[in-house]
Amino acid sequence: MAAPITAAVITVSDEVASGADANRSGPVAVEGLAGYGVQAEPVTVGDSVSAIRAAVSDAVAAGHRVVLTCGGTGVGPTDVTVPAVRPLLAHELPGIGEEIRRRGAAHTAQALLSREVAGVLLPESGPPVFVVCAPGSRGGVRDALEVVGPLLRTVLDTLDGTPRV
Repeated sequence: MAAPITAAVITVSDEVASGADANRSGPVAVEGLAGYGVQAEPVTVGDSVSAIRAAVSDAVAAGHRVVLTCGGTGVGPTDVTVPAVRPLLAHELPGIGEEIRRRGAAHTAQALLSREVAGVLLPESGPPVFVVCAPGSRGGVRDALEVVGPLLRTVLDTLDGTPRV
């Protein structure tokens, strides 16, 4: 029997972190991951490179095999998730971000303004971690989960050296 997968869902938003706005995308991600058998822990941080990196580091230290961020992937001045996460990745998986944008663009052209990134983080100790930076909208999170959800077990098995045939 395969080990259960745990994840951290990191919502990146100054407004949500301060309590000025409700977290709409994080719960969608947690619920969506549960549909793929993944137990997710929600975390909220502000739009800060250091806060995002600290949350990712905490998720890795907690043993989570998956980190899904929600928000901060656009082109605005506070959209710093991608620059915060990209340097942490040992390997990028560009096809995942491309597919998330393609699916989003089928609903709204605004999806093309997003910079989703996905890849593998190789911590100094512990197993590799699959990281996906998803848009902050509920629709964007759903698009990301449609792409990533069916791949989760395969990605982790491959990272562990036991690819499914």
